[in-house]
Formats: sequence, structure tokens, C-alpha cells
Amino acid sequence: MGRRFAAGVVACLMIAGGVLGAEVARRPLPPVFAPIQDVEGLPRVLLIGDSISIGYTLGVRELLKGKANVHRIPTNGGPTTNGLARIDAWLGDQHWDVIHFNWGLHDLRMMPDGRHLVPRKDYESNLRQLVDRLKKTGATLIWASTTPVPEGDLRPLRKPGDDRAYNAIAAKVMIENGIRINDLYGFALPRLKEIQQSANVHFSDRGSALLAAEVAAQIEKVLPALRE
Repeated sequence: MGRRFAAGVVACLMIAGGVLGAEVARRPLPPVFAPIQDVEGLPRVLLIGDSISIGYTLGVRELLKGKANVHRIPTNGGPTTNGLARIDAWLGDQHWDVIHFNWGLHDLRMMPDGRHLVPRKDYESNLRQLVDRLKKTGATLIWASTTPVPEGDLRPLRKPGDDRAYNAIAAKVMIENGIRINDLYGFALPRLKEIQQSANVHFSDRGSALLAAEVAAQIEKVLPALRE
């Protein structure tokens, strides 16, 4: 009897798991990650980045409505190591006219042993590999500098000043490769107290809206050249 009972429990759990799995599969993706339907004839833009870019994606899409088809990777971009592992899947076999991209906030995270998640030397090497891959798409590339790390007890731990160091590394790579730089760090820094959450790298709704306007403006600057 005990064996029959146990088998019945297992069967019920399997059925329940299947039902729950099917329910999860039916749930629509959040709008920021949901695929969009291209408007024929408009340039195709891809946003690559972490949760900061997730915060401004919908705003950029709305601001460029009727001017560009704005896509984004269907996840948080994470550190450069994640980018190297997934960049081919993110790019797919589709044509991209503009790619606006960033890595950094995850790379500079402090680990329990006192080291960065991705040390500076590796960050530079990873960026160079990612840039080489992105250049092969033929798209116009725009690098977004990493937004500021504020003072405070941050979780996960990040140290103010590392943002500038990692941005300097990225700027060197981008300049050497002739890639445009959207200085979101410099844009956000003077107004940080008004637009960033307290002791948090993330931004308020107003802050994300302002970042979206800046990103959209930088993308819009390169759109006329695509028609030449």
C-alpha cells in the first residue's frame, strides 16, 4: 500500500508540474521582452544591456515610433562573459541597422573574495571580442557608458569609482574601433540625486524616462546616414 501511495503522489506531482509548466509557458512575456512586429521600411535597432537598459527600452521604443523598429535582447545582458556566451543567439541571422550596447555594471560587481566579477584586464579583452563580433553585423554601433555607481550599502556590492575605471577601459576600446559613445555616465551624474534610487544603481521612473530620451536622441542622430 505504501508503494502504491508513493507512486500516486509522484504521479500527481508530475501532472501538477505539467499543468503549472503549461501555464507558465502560456504567460505572455513582459512587454519589454516581447518580440515586436517590424514596420516595413523602417531601420532595425537592437538594444543590448543590463537592467538599466531594460528600464529605458519601452521609452526609447515609444520615442522612435514611426522612425525605427526598436528591438532588445530578451533578457538582462549581465556581464561581458554572458555577452560572449550569448551574443550569436542575440544577434541571430537578422539584419541590424543600429546596435546600441553596454556591459559594465555586472562586470565591476565585488565578489566575496574582494575581486571583481570580471577583472579589468578581462573586461577589456571581452569587450574587444564583443566589438569584433558586433562589427561583423555591418550595423552602426553606439556604445553606452556605464551609469554611475552611487555611495551607500549596495547589494550586490559595487564600489564608486570602479564605474569610472571601467568606463575608461571601454572608451579606449571604442575610440580605437571608431565607435560612437553615448555618455550616459556624464548625462546622469549631475542629476543623480533626482533620478537615481537611493543607494541603488537603478533609476526612478523619471530617471529611466530621461535616459530613454537621451538614448533615443543618440540613435536618431545616426538614422539619416542610413538612408544615404
